[in-house]
Amino acid sequence: MNKGFLIILTLFFGLSSAQKNAYYQQYANYKMDIDVDAKNFTYNGNQTLNYTNNSPDELKVVYFHLYWNAFKPGSMMDQRVASQGKNGDSRLQNNGISTLASIPKNEEGAQNIHWIKQNGKDLKFEIQETVMKVYLNTPLKANSKTTFTMEWDAVIPMQIRRAGRNNREGIDMTVTQWYPKIAEYDYDGWATFDYIGREFHAPFSDFEVNIKIDKDYVIGAGGTLENPSEVKGYDAKATIKTDRKDKATWKWTAKNMLDFAWAADRDYTVESFVILDGPKVNFVYQKSEKTIYWEQAKPYVTKFFQIMNATYGRYVYPSYSFIQGGDGGMEYGMATMMLGEAKTLDGLVGLMVHEGGHSWNQQMMAYNESVRPWMDEGFTSYYDDYIMYQLFPPQTPQPNPFTTSIDRYRNFVKRGIEEPAGWLGDHHDNGTAYSFATYYKGEMFLIQLGYIMGEQNLALVMKEFYNEWHLKHPTDRDFMHIAQKISGMDLKWFHHYWINTTKTIDYGIKDVKYGENSTTITLENKGTVPMPIDFSILTKDKQVVNFQIPLNMTHTWKTKDIYGDFQTMPYWPWTQKEYTLTIPYNKSQISALGIDFSKRLADINLEDNLVEVK
Repeated sequence: MNKGFLIILTLFFGLSSAQKNAYYQQYANYKMDIDVDAKNFTYNGNQTLNYTNNSPDELKVVYFHLYWNAFKPGSMMDQRVASQGKNGDSRLQNNGISTLASIPKNEEGAQNIHWIKQNGKDLKFEIQETVMKVYLNTPLKANSKTTFTMEWDAVIPMQIRRAGRNNREGIDMTVTQWYPKIAEYDYDGWATFDYIGREFHAPFSDFEVNIKIDKDYVIGAGGTLENPSEVKGYDAKATIKTDRKDKATWKWTAKNMLDFAWAADRDYTVESFVILDGPKVNFVYQKSEKTIYWEQAKPYVTKFFQIMNATYGRYVYPSYSFIQGGDGGMEYGMATMMLGEAKTLDGLVGLMVHEGGHSWNQQMMAYNESVRPWMDEGFTSYYDDYIMYQLFPPQTPQPNPFTTSIDRYRNFVKRGIEEPAGWLGDHHDNGTAYSFATYYKGEMFLIQLGYIMGEQNLALVMKEFYNEWHLKHPTDRDFMHIAQKISGMDLKWFHHYWINTTKTIDYGIKDVKYGENSTTITLENKGTVPMPIDFSILTKDKQVVNFQIPLNMTHTWKTKDIYGDFQTMPYWPWTQKEYTLTIPYNKSQISALGIDFSKRLADINLEDNLVEVK
């Protein structure tokens, strides 16, 4: 064999192998024994963590997250809030003053590590705020396992953000991001972002958690309760089993989840119901006149899971718990912590739908939210609007389920403070700008893709993305690969414009000339994001006639859409500012003509998009 050819062949197969082997997942198995001092809002923890290194790399250090170390004066979270002032998260500041700065000493969050061992041998570690770096005595080789054991104690912090004691609705303990959690390690390295206030990332893990607490408490958690007959709240015939200190032990398990979260209160009521072809749902809340809408929410939650299962992919876990337990709403494995004293039924259901929708994004798809928060929050917001439109149809008919969100985005852009969606979650300078970059631009990303490729194709993309990538930590590159494969379109340009820039869409009708048997329209691109254009006319006899003007960069044109049949016109090059089309209708035949009758296009100026013919 020719030596040069042999070298080329070796390089080719080497690269192919490297590409195939780049994907891997680490695995963690936690066993925890927790002893809670409810009176003093503290607990002692003992943890055994079996960790599998499925990567091709030898690991000489590992990292753990210690999130509660953020909840104290002078922490990085406190400093960040103080530097942002009134532009910071409204839940972390009051009139521009960080609320963390005034946490009393005895209510500061703390996770105090007593020791950590690897296979029974002590390890050196250092605490860097909310990150613990652990130096391994024995490097963990590729495709091998090790066992970490550790002991720690913790102080449940004053309720500031997500976790804490005695929140504003009177829940005793909301215990989230509460244990030393090993960081995710993947092709990009260790995910060791400090906890500044945004979201979380972790490897898929199995959990066995035993929580010992005063017998009068009821616990709501994301997992399966293995001994409901021995604790309060879940079994009407339960005989509470206690130790000599009058404490009951709650035994929870969960498989293939990112985290385990729980809340405890003496006044919780637990109501459970099973959804046909869906999970068992637990409502864990303080039943009172302030929470009357929880009972009415049950059929809506049932419908939510059924729609999600049918439309986007099956919920893979056996149960889901809606727990009254935190500020606003925050999603965790098989559970959400949420405010419970809603003013309206649709307000409560909307919160449940949004947080429940995170089970598909934050949990099953499990994006790295520190890096790509727009994928989790934005895709969940898309599900949210889509489902709420069906559960609570608008009193005034709307052209699509997303009109309110598009209008909010359009109005926000005019404020001039937009920041790119591609920024790291904790590194946005303005809290409102973060919300729009993450929730709204992420949602608009899918809405605009539906407009570009057709809603039927988008539905296929979402299902295929779930089927191929759930429980695997995909990125936006994985999503775009599927979107381009199914649509046949080149969509890299759109991803770049929409996620990495703050450029905007702005098309308008520049001129209309009526002829004897036809009408000639000149369109203008006044914006900085090129798009294909759906153009329509409303005839005098109330018929809608649609024309599609493709954008040359997609190279393949949309062939169908749920908003009506259309005739495809010659493409519009993205470098060309104006475009002229002639349609076979004269003035007497037309009532109106305009851009995007479906109202999906996120055009920032609608004033020149429609012409009424008089």
